[in-house]
Amino acid sequence: MSELTISVAAAEFGRDMDACYRTIGALMEQARARGSGLLVLPEACLGGYLPSLGGGAETEEAKQRRLRSLPPALELDGPELRRVIAMAGDLVVTLGFCEADGETRYNAAVTLSGDGILGSYRKVHQPLGENLCYAAGSEYRAFDTPVGRLGMQICYDKAFPEAARSLALDGAEIITSLSAWPTARTATVERMEEDRWKQRFDIYDRARAVENQVVWVASNQAGTFGSLRFVCSAKVVGPGGEVLADTGVEPGLATAAVDVAAALEQARGGGMYNLRDRRPELYHRVVQRHGVVGRPDAPDLVSAGVLP
Repeated sequence: MSELTISVAAAEFGRDMDACYRTIGALMEQARARGSGLLVLPEACLGGYLPSLGGGAETEEAKQRRLRSLPPALELDGPELRRVIAMAGDLVVTLGFCEADGETRYNAAVTLSGDGILGSYRKVHQPLGENLCYAAGSEYRAFDTPVGRLGMQICYDKAFPEAARSLALDGAEIITSLSAWPTARTATVERMEEDRWKQRFDIYDRARAVENQVVWVASNQAGTFGSLRFVCSAKVVGPGGEVLADTGVEPGLATAAVDVAAALEQARGGGMYNLRDRRPELYHRVVQRHGVVGRPDAPDLVSAGVLP
């Protein structure tokens, strides 16, 4: 048996970069003290997230105010990530930030260790006007690390089964899902445990783990930023959908020891191996645009050679 100890954070990060580094350093120390080999930090933990989510009835004034308050845009090979690499040592760390690629900004994540960047990702699915601030990424790709084959996604991505399935099909054994997931904007409740967006967050985490039979590690922001209040709820979920560790609605560090190979074998070896038992030849409509399915003028993507 070879166990991997995984720690995942619900923590508060804002625009103060020095405060971000202090929080990251403190979480690294806690993770090391627990014997962790993998630490998963939230979306936008270097410089904070957007102060609000736009779209809908957002006024022009509100939109311009939001666009003036973007997080710092950092380059993959810039000094900010090099500083985190120097802090990481032999700990594998996944974290989110705003990536600069020339004049273009992406909501991005990296997995790194003291050896450098092991993998990077740009958020594909964009909610509620996030496209006004960031360009969208274009691919899901798993990658090898000292703790196993990983895949990354960010926040709203978890609402799309295809995103996690793409990573699982690329061999990801562990999927890290980094979030700045807030409470609901309407029909608000006093107790965060009863918040419908918090409950949705938890459902997605367990569903994505069990339907792909992978280890799922979900981080989240904590506290408040601008108009957003975050639900915390960082957790480690096993490939059977069982929650192995959870921060609940408080900031903190959830930690679980998992024999990843054994857990995957137990979930997949009992006759129900979801990836093996797929029927992709029947799923053509899954990748058609909304509003196309069933229309007489819908393109025949199979005959066109786009789909198998």
